[in-house]
Amino acid sequence: MKRFTLETLAKMAGVGIATVDRVLNERGGVSPQTTRKVLQAARAVGLKRVLPQEYQHPWQIEVLLSSNDAWFFKKLAQDFIDVANGLGYRRITLHRTFMSESHPQKLAQHIIECSEKRDGIIVFAHDDPALYDALAVCKARNVPVITIVTDLPGAERLCHVGINQQQAGRTAGLLMKKAASQPGEVLTISGRFDYRAHWERVAGFREVLQQRAPWLILREVLAGQDQRDTIRRLLEENLARCSNLVGIYNTGVGNAAISEALARHRLAGKCLYITHELYSTTRRLLEEDAVSFTLDQNAQQHAQLATQIMLNYLETGHQPEAYQDGKVELKIITAENLC
Repeated sequence: MKRFTLETLAKMAGVGIATVDRVLNERGGVSPQTTRKVLQAARAVGLKRVLPQEYQHPWQIEVLLSSNDAWFFKKLAQDFIDVANGLGYRRITLHRTFMSESHPQKLAQHIIECSEKRDGIIVFAHDDPALYDALAVCKARNVPVITIVTDLPGAERLCHVGINQQQAGRTAGLLMKKAASQPGEVLTISGRFDYRAHWERVAGFREVLQQRAPWLILREVLAGQDQRDTIRRLLEENLARCSNLVGIYNTGVGNAAISEALARHRLAGKCLYITHELYSTTRRLLEEDAVSFTLDQNAQQHAQLATQIMLNYLETGHQPEAYQDGKVELKIITAENLC
């Protein structure tokens, strides 16, 4: 190939002539991102030769999820495996790591380490300055990051995949307003407040009731912190003080503990109960009329969307819209539309 052609491709791709030569002659040692840039430049100038296959190894994707035992994260972890298996081992290699929410510094360090050896990162993480710094490192190294379930607004991420959490809370509030038409007290039980998803749900729920259901008395939010023993204790204390409980909204784990407490106080089936995620416990409670509505955020769609958006970016350079491309549809489940 003539030297001026190599120079043209090198300039277009922002690399050296030697790198162009390595890519076109398949000598290896060039990252997938750089390989893509060189081949895109070659196509753009109409290079008259058979171009090599763009991807010489499967994309290495790190998925970082919570290590807590909530059903949703167990399901999400399995869904990522299923999606990767469907794509095939030659296209993607999925690395799953489970980390505690209580150690954001450790998670941030792991993200930085992954940026040295992974092509892309998908992460569930709460709002902490260390994580914003870690994502900035990934951006500087041209390693795309997708946040999943709970967002880090303003962080250097490719996009966010998940439901609109505040909209989910507002939906729960509207359901409570429509179904609890008589005056009474409403309890809200929150998961970990260091996760944006939970406080957005709580904020949306309370906004709707304050604005549109003045006959309902909102009690102080119970900070269950996704700890079942804490939820049991707080709920028992508050059930003893409530004289006319008409509704409960739970944003996190603990549905079995809540239903047991309601049964002990003879409120099961009488008190409107709204929660999240459709799994064996909530399915049973719906069938028993102990839970009125379950808002399901579809773990499988999270895994499918996050993986596909990441591959689209790595393989074509497609830049997704921060929220719209990764929007997961919220499902309202009742005893009548159980799947």
